[in-house]
Amino acid sequence: ARAMGMAGAFTALANDPSAIFFNPGGLVQLSGTHFMAGATLITPSSSFRGPSPSITESVMDKQLFNPINFYATHQLFDKVFVGFGVNNPYGLGTKWPADWVGRFLTTEVELRTFFFSPTAAYKVTDDISVGLGVDYVFSDVVLARKSDLAPFTGEADVKLKGDGSGWGFRAGVLAKLTDQLSVGVSYRSEVEIKFEGTAESQGPSQLSSKLPSGNVKTSVTTPQNVTVGAAYNFTPNLVVSADFQWVGWSSYKELVVDFEDPAFSDLTSPRNYENSYIARVGAEYGLSNNLAVRGGLFYDKNPVKDEYLDPLLPDADRIGFNFGFSYNITRNLSVDVAYLFLRFNERTVTNSQIYYAGNTGFNGTYNSTAHLFGLNFSYNL
Repeated sequence: ARAMGMAGAFTALANDPSAIFFNPGGLVQLSGTHFMAGATLITPSSSFRGPSPSITESVMDKQLFNPINFYATHQLFDKVFVGFGVNNPYGLGTKWPADWVGRFLTTEVELRTFFFSPTAAYKVTDDISVGLGVDYVFSDVVLARKSDLAPFTGEADVKLKGDGSGWGFRAGVLAKLTDQLSVGVSYRSEVEIKFEGTAESQGPSQLSSKLPSGNVKTSVTTPQNVTVGAAYNFTPNLVVSADFQWVGWSSYKELVVDFEDPAFSDLTSPRNYENSYIARVGAEYGLSNNLAVRGGLFYDKNPVKDEYLDPLLPDADRIGFNFGFSYNITRNLSVDVAYLFLRFNERTVTNSQIYYAGNTGFNGTYNSTAHLFGLNFSYNL
């Protein structure tokens, strides 16, 4: 929540236990033993007008997501620090009405990822530190849509469910160039998550043998991330930080669902995501020894080409407006609170290559927003 209040511009600060995520090199700033736990409540909303030439508006169902985070760190030796983190950096989902116009593309998707990250850091000098962590990732996914039974009459419900795991790593460097200026670099690797699960279909009993069912497999590769950041203390109470984050979304080329039963054709959906970036700036001001306030702004360039955009993930370039504060309840216990309003640019697609209802093209206009509330408690020994 502290980093969230500063728009995530935390790579060159990384001075609380969430350094395990933002920059493992920052762990050397945490003497003793530290614990941090919290969650973020996320309420997304989206609408779609179309498909063109129709301007009928469909509205996504309201949902609430609550990704969690937990971090623990300990100074093992004079120059060696260790930590362990659990969080959900990728996930969320969308849910549209069962009878909406795009039901043959999607009615529901939800993805969750749990990263378990043992991490260590080493103080090379008083001003330079490095960190390295290993990520074990567990994930589960649900995909649901309607299936058109043409040339027969009616529709069927198709739901795919599965889970899987994978391995990755993270690394970071933190350097204090002067008493006021620090810089940081962090890296998170790709993780290939291989899912296994089942397909279930509900439709007319006389067509049950023709409806997709049985065991399925698929895989998703999360993007690698490279972030560089700088932080400057203008006064003892005011610090301003900025990050530039490169995201290797080109790892997501297509979504392929393989059916174990050869009677059913595999499902292939091109994605062809492009690499993207996020620019962040944030500030923190200490009002007193017990109270600090924060604010920040970021711009997130979306990785989805117009021709492959669909309501499964109605993405667009977005701007995030962040606010937050922290309060020391006791000498050892503190609380951090943050709020983020996420505004997606209105996006109109005119060259869709999405295959829908026997034709190519699901053109129309998407509008999305999201509200995020973050809360963390920290206890220091």
